[in-house]
Amino acid sequence: MEKSAAPERGSEGGPERGLAPEADVRVSDADRDRVADILREALAAGRLDADEHSERIDAAYAAKTRGELEPLVRDLPEARGESKPSANQRPVGAPAGAGDSGETDNVVAIFSGATRKGRWLVGGRVNAFALFGGVEIDLTEAVFERREVVINVTALFGGVDVRVPENVTLTGSGTGVFGAFEVRPNQADDADAPVVRLRGAAVFGGVDAKPKRGKRLRNLLGG
Repeated sequence: MEKSAAPERGSEGGPERGLAPEADVRVSDADRDRVADILREALAAGRLDADEHSERIDAAYAAKTRGELEPLVRDLPEARGESKPSANQRPVGAPAGAGDSGETDNVVAIFSGATRKGRWLVGGRVNAFALFGGVEIDLTEAVFERREVVINVTALFGGVDVRVPENVTLTGSGTGVFGAFEVRPNQADDADAPVVRLRGAAVFGGVDAKPKRGKRLRNLLGG
């Protein structure tokens, strides 16, 4: 009596499922930041104009899978291999040779206040949370570790104020529910200037982000 054929591995109805295609793999924040770095370099080199850069950056941070990220850099040479470090990749306002850790800074105010200002090291991501309290984030004297800084903001019955130098690009959007989420966009003249992006929500609270007039980063290249 012939034995029946065993079901193929990974076939439909089989005992094991195949791995998801590469394009369907979910992306991490690090994946999005890597694409943002490539897009920034392309803007600085003149391969993308400001509108193209803005459109692709928005798509990068909204991407959920690798298949959504890949087309954003497919036509850029930096995406085809590791690019060599350059002076533009050093921390802004920091000595040459400084590292780029891209660490996350959490600023939390619950029935209280929290402030980040003065000479402080800002990484690639800042999380601001205000609950019946207030958060102030002042980047006018900060040392930037990355060219792209994402600030995630949540204001619940509280407020978050963000101030950036006037020669830094500021962009972003959020949701106000019985509150206000206001970002005053600012486009830096220098293509190498840092980009600060806000996103989040204000529920029965307020978020206000804008440039601080008269405050400028003295050395955008960090030399």
